[in-house]
Amino acid sequence: MANRNGSCTRLVLGFLAVAMLAISPAQAEKIEVAFVGVAHIHTPEFVGVLKQRTDDVTCKYVWDHDAARAKKRAAELNATAVDDLQQIWSDPQIKAVIICSETNLHKDLVLAAAKAHKHVYAEKPLGIGSADAYEMAKALDDAGLMFTTGYFMRDDPKVLFLKEQCDKGAFGTITRIRGVNVHNGALGGWFDSDWRWMADPSQSGVGGYGDLGTHSLDLLLWLMNQPVDRVTATISNGTARYPNCDEFGEGILLFHNGTIGTLAAGWDDVSNPLTIEICGTKGHAAIMNGKLYFKSASFPGSDDHKPWTELPQKLTRPIERFLDVLTGKKDVAPSVTADEAAYRSAVMEALYHGAKDHTWVEPVQPQGRN
Repeated sequence: MANRNGSCTRLVLGFLAVAMLAISPAQAEKIEVAFVGVAHIHTPEFVGVLKQRTDDVTCKYVWDHDAARAKKRAAELNATAVDDLQQIWSDPQIKAVIICSETNLHKDLVLAAAKAHKHVYAEKPLGIGSADAYEMAKALDDAGLMFTTGYFMRDDPKVLFLKEQCDKGAFGTITRIRGVNVHNGALGGWFDSDWRWMADPSQSGVGGYGDLGTHSLDLLLWLMNQPVDRVTATISNGTARYPNCDEFGEGILLFHNGTIGTLAAGWDDVSNPLTIEICGTKGHAAIMNGKLYFKSASFPGSDDHKPWTELPQKLTRPIERFLDVLTGKKDVAPSVTADEAAYRSAVMEALYHGAKDHTWVEPVQPQGRN
C-alpha cells in the first residue's frame, strides 16, 4: 500500500500532522480567509458556516471570474469582491483559501495558492483527472500546506463505526463492498440555471456518476485502505436533460487484495435506501434507510435484523474542522489529505475510461509518493 497509494500514516494522519506543525494552540488567533471561486453548489453552505464563525474567522475577499457572482457572495459575507487574484495571493493576512470554482479551474488556483503559501480547502473532486490532481497534491505537500475537501460522508457515525471494524478485522476477509450515492438532481432540474456548469463535463470533468460517485468512492477506498488494480464501468445519460453529460452509472473495482467493489451513483433516482454494504467471511454490514445493520463473529449476539446503535459521535463538517485547525482549536480529527483526493480523481478517471472503451482500466498510481 505504501508504494501504491501513499503510506497509511500519511493517509490517516497527514492532515492533522501538518496542521499541528503549522499552528499550535498557543498561537491561536482570529484568522482571515478568502473565497477563490464561488461556483460550486455547496458555496451557500460554506458562506453560512463563515457567517456563524465571526468570532474566529473573517472572510476578507471573494473572487470569481464571474464578477456578479463574486459580488453577491461578498455582500453576504461583508467581504470585498476582487477582480485581481494577486490581491489575495499577496496579502500576508490571508491564511487560507476556500476554492469553490469550476473543477477545470482547480489546477491553476491550487498551484497559485501553494506558491503563495495559503492553506487550501478545495471542493471535490480535486482534479479533472489524475495528471492535474497529482500535480496539485505534490505542490501542496511540497509546500507543507494543509488541505482538505468535502468528503463529508466519512463523518457519519455509522461509517466511522464501519471504518473501525474494517481496521480491526471484524469482517474477516472482505469479499465484496458496495457504495451507492444517488439523488434526483437531473429529474428535478437542479443544474438548469445557477449550477449549470456541473452538468458540463468540459468544466466539471464528470457528470452525475462522477459528481456523486466520488463521495462513495472515497468511502470504499477509505474503508478498504487498499489500492485498486483495475476498474470498469457503464454509464448513461439517462433522461438526456443535459447534452453530452452522463447522469448515472455502475462501476466495478478490483482491489489489490482481491476484494470486489461496486460503485453506483447518479442523478436519476427517487430514493437511495442502500448506501454501503460490506460482505466478509466473518461479518456483514449494510446501511439501509439511514440505519446500520451489523453482524460479526467478533461481536457475539450481534444481529443484522435490527439496527446497530452503539456508534461513535458524529464529526463536524470538513470545512469546520479545517477552520478549527487554522484557529488552533484542540481535538481536531484527521481529514482528507491531498494525496487521497488525488487518488480518487485517478480512480474515477479510470472508471470513465473503462466505460468509454468497454474494457478494464488500471488507475494511474502515484509516482514516487512515499
